[in-house]
Amino acid sequence: MRLLCALLLAACCRRAAGVLGEAEPPEPELVEVEVGSTALLRCGPSQAQGNLSYVDWFSVHREKPVLIFRVLQGQGHSVAGEYEHRLSLREAGAALALTHVTPHDERVFLCQAKPPGPGEHRLQLRVYKAPEEPSIQANTQGISVNSPEPEEVATCVGRNGYPVPQVVWYKNGQPLKEQKDRVHIQSSQTAESSGLYTLRSVLQAQLRKQDRDARFYCELSYRLPSGSHMKESPEVTVPVFYPAETVWLEVAPAGPLKEGDRVEIQCLADGNPPPHFSLSKQDPGTLELVEERTLEDGVLVLAPARREHSGRYQCQGLDLESSASLLSAPRELRVDFVSDVRVRPAAPEAHEGGNLTLTCRAESSQELEFQWLREETGKVLAPQSVLELQNLDREAGGGYRCVASAPRVPGLNATRLVSVAVFGPPWMALRERKVRAPEDALLNLTCVAWGHPRPTITWSVGGTASEQNQGPQGVLSLLSVRVTPQLVETGAQCVASNTLGRNSTRFLLELACNRSTGPSTATVGPHTRANGTTTEKKLPEPQSKGVVIAAVTVSLLVLALLGAVLCFFHKKGKLPCGRSGKQDITLPPSHKSTFVVEVKSDKPPEEMGLLQGSRAVSGDLLPQVPPSSAVWLREGLGQALHWGGKPAGSPGPGSVWKQWPLPGWSPSDPAVAQQWSRRVLQARSCALGSGSDRVRAGDGVPVPFKGTRLVTPAPNSMEGPGGRLGNRPELV
Repeated sequence: MRLLCALLLAACCRRAAGVLGEAEPPEPELVEVEVGSTALLRCGPSQAQGNLSYVDWFSVHREKPVLIFRVLQGQGHSVAGEYEHRLSLREAGAALALTHVTPHDERVFLCQAKPPGPGEHRLQLRVYKAPEEPSIQANTQGISVNSPEPEEVATCVGRNGYPVPQVVWYKNGQPLKEQKDRVHIQSSQTAESSGLYTLRSVLQAQLRKQDRDARFYCELSYRLPSGSHMKESPEVTVPVFYPAETVWLEVAPAGPLKEGDRVEIQCLADGNPPPHFSLSKQDPGTLELVEERTLEDGVLVLAPARREHSGRYQCQGLDLESSASLLSAPRELRVDFVSDVRVRPAAPEAHEGGNLTLTCRAESSQELEFQWLREETGKVLAPQSVLELQNLDREAGGGYRCVASAPRVPGLNATRLVSVAVFGPPWMALRERKVRAPEDALLNLTCVAWGHPRPTITWSVGGTASEQNQGPQGVLSLLSVRVTPQLVETGAQCVASNTLGRNSTRFLLELACNRSTGPSTATVGPHTRANGTTTEKKLPEPQSKGVVIAAVTVSLLVLALLGAVLCFFHKKGKLPCGRSGKQDITLPPSHKSTFVVEVKSDKPPEEMGLLQGSRAVSGDLLPQVPPSSAVWLREGLGQALHWGGKPAGSPGPGSVWKQWPLPGWSPSDPAVAQQWSRRVLQARSCALGSGSDRVRAGDGVPVPFKGTRLVTPAPNSMEGPGGRLGNRPELV
């Protein structure tokens, strides 16, 4: 029995001695790779690898080796399992490659080489994955400075990292550390099915009023095979609630205020949220504060501001949480004004050649400067409140404006317009106007006159007249009248008169062609040309007598020189003049419709050629008229003129004969003959229209007048007592 015990004790002692004597296994070789890459596992250092023709590879999981790959005679073979399809030999069999590394591959790998190989070698595989960019979510509800314990400031999240990264919180660039009852950081991690980790960190802190603009962010620190790295989140701010300590009042716009401005008076405080405001104005009579009604909390809008808004204002802030009340310092508001601009005399008037003094006054809260301006031109007449007008003429009548301005307040001014009346007879811009209008058209004639007293206008012909005032001294009269041959003969005259005199404008009418089938309307305005052709003759403007004499003298000298040159060329035979000579007159393009040719002849009327297509008649007309009291016109294609009895022939396709009556004709009355001739040519102008720009005087049919002025000829032929004309004549 004793022997058995001794043997057992000896065996135990030997085993214990053997364990204590064994050497510790060496640290495994470290291999570091990133997730998704390929890890190269070598069976020992390259200089000691020896023969690797027979090697077994094991994966050590929970201290238990599992065969995963075998090398026989230099050929590798995977063992069925989790690494079956991810292992292969590399570097001529010197390394085992593990592809598509995942966090689950982080473990110890063991290789055993048969002699004469290196024996057993252990490798520790470390796997790394950088986390995604950190996200941060701030507390949008806000934190009160009166909170008794730390409240959540922000939350930081870092996703899909391996191993778990480290988090550090910063405020205004300074790292935050745990502080009892002040700062607390609580972090947690979640393992995903992929083996990666998601980190969640919450910052809790007690904030003060000075933290209302503080910027918070988090930083994630992690390691890769290349070294240590870090990522930062965006910065965030957190609403901080604190009671107000001061209340004040602001006015916009800043600077001087004037009547008409849009003014805002606003109550402000340094608390968050701001307290409830009330705005009051001091009553100037009782000196008590009277609360004003505001559109918003603590905002009073004065639009437009008036002088009555001037006064002392004060704000009161009430903290609804603590029921504390604060008052602002009172502020004086001043609204400047300029008003009640007055001019004496209020209705100034004077006679021509007289003098006039205008005085301007105004009320204002500031010192004023005055200016007098001419209303029509804007010219500054006097930089003072008194305007002296001397030696007045009719041009001095009209508007004068007094401007009262406060130079200390930009844009503050007021004006008053006064009209100066200068006694005088009516004045009209035109003495005579020539108007062309078609027969039976409704013609609107406009006449304007000025004067003081304001003139009245009458017309020499009947029609529908209307008047309207043109300023304080002018009047405009509009007459609507139908164009008739009698109106063409007599013309129309408007007469302006007042107690000091009268003046007139005469309208000379001429018939114009009207080829439209419906009624027409022509308007002659006071300053624009009528529908057709008008010629205006203005009243002479006042000018220097010396200038007139000089102009007349120069004109006479030019005419004398021109006559001498023409006489010289005529004597030399270079200027063909006479009865048989022919010369072409070509109209310039820009004057085709206005060029006037005067044709005179020393032959008796029987030998003169009838000129065709005249539009106007002037000169001495002989009382030689056809033996009939009517003229026949052919209208349409191939239009022509015929006097005497009605033509026997057809007027032609598309044409009709139209009779032009000549009432009151008497062969012994030269005046009637002259009127008849004018009517004939005016009618012929309307019937035949305009034509060529070249005219030649021919021989043949006698003409019933001595002189004729041609403007534009007509292309058609004409019939007279002597028979039908030949081809279209041209002037020579």
